[in-house]
Amino acid sequence: NVHCPCAPHHLRASHSPLYPLSNIKTSTMRAAVYRSFSGPITIESLPRPTAPPDGVVIQVLATGVCRSDHHGWKGHDGDIKARVNRHGFPFVPGHEVSGIIVEVGERVAKFKEGDRVAVPFILSCGQCCMCTRHNRPTICEDQEQPGFTMMGSFAEFLALPRADRNLSIIPKNVSFVEAAALGCRFTTAYRALIQQGRLNNKMTVAIFGCGGLGLSCVMIAAAYGAKQIIAIDVSEEAL
Repeated sequence: NVHCPCAPHHLRASHSPLYPLSNIKTSTMRAAVYRSFSGPITIESLPRPTAPPDGVVIQVLATGVCRSDHHGWKGHDGDIKARVNRHGFPFVPGHEVSGIIVEVGERVAKFKEGDRVAVPFILSCGQCCMCTRHNRPTICEDQEQPGFTMMGSFAEFLALPRADRNLSIIPKNVSFVEAAALGCRFTTAYRALIQQGRLNNKMTVAIFGCGGLGLSCVMIAAAYGAKQIIAIDVSEEAL
């Protein structure tokens, strides 16, 4: 994970749990955008988003770079292509994100300005069959995804719908960088090991590839008490 490249230098460099929220009531923001698939990614000024009625706007304090962002930029993702067909370019990628709430929609009950929040990659609806009958929000049938179905987190500010259902308060002892890793790679690893693999403490787990996702699998397997964890990679540095 990396600090938001569009954030002011003192925000990227600071490790303080609280950040000044003054001077942010602006109509524009900086964002990393592309205007064609596989085209240059540049820092530009875009209109700052406003909070949807059921959502919030966060000031982005940390955002990760995922392989899926690369696939989206190359034009391989159907959700991004569908959004571009509807709304056109430019597009802002990024979906591994955490930050501070700076604006709250009128129907939001659980959060307030100043809250430190982590954001899941999939903003589930809470209404479809997968959400209500199967408790599988990660495969929600009407999901929204920052950086895919909507503008993403490579920006100073990010509007997020469905806040009450999906956002989580970051504990004081967890940094923004750590929290930004949770919403994509850790939820992917959790679904693989726990929901699909039904991991228990009698199992041995073999994990092929020790990048961000593989290491998330290692940590989840350890947290759930796997009998043995075998990590495999061609890179000595990764191991």
